[in-house]
Amino acid sequence: MASFIFIFIYAYAFFLLISVASSSSSSSSKLLLFPLTHSLSNSEFNNTHHLLKSTTSRSATRFLHHHNRQVSFALSPGSDYTMSFSLGSAPKRTVTLYMDTGSDTVWLPCKPFTCIMCEGKSDPRTTPPPHNLSASAAPITCQSPACSAVHSTLPTSDLCAMARCPLESIEMSECHNYSCPSFYYAYGDGSFVARLYADNLQIPISSLVIKNFTFGCAHESLGEPIGVAGFGRGPLSLPAQLAGFYPHLGTQFSYCLVSHSFDTDRLRQPSPLILGRVDSFGSENKAKRVPTDDFAYTPMLENSKHPYYYYVGLEAITVGKQRLPAPENMKTIDRKGNGGMVVDSGTTYSMLPKEFYNSVVSEFGKRMRSGHKRAKAVEERTGLSPCYYVDRIQGVVPEMVLHFGGNSSVVMPRKNYFYEFMEEGGKVKRKVGCLMVMNGGYFPDSGGPAGLLGNYQQQGLEVVYDLLNKRVGFARRKCATLWDKLS
Repeated sequence: MASFIFIFIYAYAFFLLISVASSSSSSSSKLLLFPLTHSLSNSEFNNTHHLLKSTTSRSATRFLHHHNRQVSFALSPGSDYTMSFSLGSAPKRTVTLYMDTGSDTVWLPCKPFTCIMCEGKSDPRTTPPPHNLSASAAPITCQSPACSAVHSTLPTSDLCAMARCPLESIEMSECHNYSCPSFYYAYGDGSFVARLYADNLQIPISSLVIKNFTFGCAHESLGEPIGVAGFGRGPLSLPAQLAGFYPHLGTQFSYCLVSHSFDTDRLRQPSPLILGRVDSFGSENKAKRVPTDDFAYTPMLENSKHPYYYYVGLEAITVGKQRLPAPENMKTIDRKGNGGMVVDSGTTYSMLPKEFYNSVVSEFGKRMRSGHKRAKAVEERTGLSPCYYVDRIQGVVPEMVLHFGGNSSVVMPRKNYFYEFMEEGGKVKRKVGCLMVMNGGYFPDSGGPAGLLGNYQQQGLEVVYDLLNKRVGFARRKCATLWDKLS
């Protein structure tokens, strides 16, 4: 297998962002293309079982914290994707962050930076160094709407009081010289404290610049050595800020995650992240044209309690030929903010509520039972279930189809829900296959999602977030080929 270092150097040398339309064109840039680099590193895991156990544990932890308003959640090497851009103007510096649709703020480590309990969280040889604020960076004031947004809509008067602005100045809205107070984010397995700054964000290999781009600058974190580019539904997310300057680029974005099955050799090509895709992107060369009319769209669900997530409704799952209706809390969101399914780029595996998960597993088991023995020991070592010995193919792995609201169905690629690998540690190596969907438990009144669609199940699909029409779309793609066509 190729090393993580090769992947990183390849993506970095490619560098990183391509403006499809020329900046000199009268139509400006109609779309932007970022390369997403998977942070998979074989050196961090002793074997496949260790890798799977780590990713299942972190997926479960992250989903648990989706039921907590502390905005962002556990991100971890091995399950997430990074992107890069330039920040500042005196001088301009490149920053590399995790791309995450499950959070709505952009933050990065800043010098001096202390990371507590970060051993083993990333490869020190490839982890980007902390950002050194440029001379053009300016602190956000306590009167700024951005300050209120990052503090969960706390009134600016309270924030300016926290910043020690005098009462008379608060009453006269004259606290321009008082910085926004530090804010705290909690993660599934970490946290950080940061201050808000504004600086110029430059898109590499293009002339596009977002002036006064707002981001968090953290000098201390717990368990998080790398920052996050939030793509969630909040005013401080990267798409929202981009839309403020280039509306045609902020109306939708999509990504296409190259299928990898935890094999770095399959990650030689980056996964394309597309911002501002137009309805009919074409080319004079027919071989370069990309279809845009084959998406299966489902409406976004609104959640007033958690407005920053991308919620959709899951109506049913078909296993083989058996359609299994989803529970009502997977289809809708109640007044307390319970229910729905979050589409999340930062969690590895999909989560289903306990009873529905059991129904899916039971039906899957019925169709796998003939000729396949359960690999109980592998289930205990990986956190995945059910697992089967599949060294002799006797029968077919059942097809799985996700049925979303709006009469939208997505046929899942087999490798997105059934992972095959060699069992390790025994006298005789045997081929094992595991269902890559997890039990999300039962949280009826927690004020969070009933289920989650993870990035492992999104491989080989272009997933489009149509912010203008408030819908999410799915289309089968060869993602490496899509990168070649667009770049």
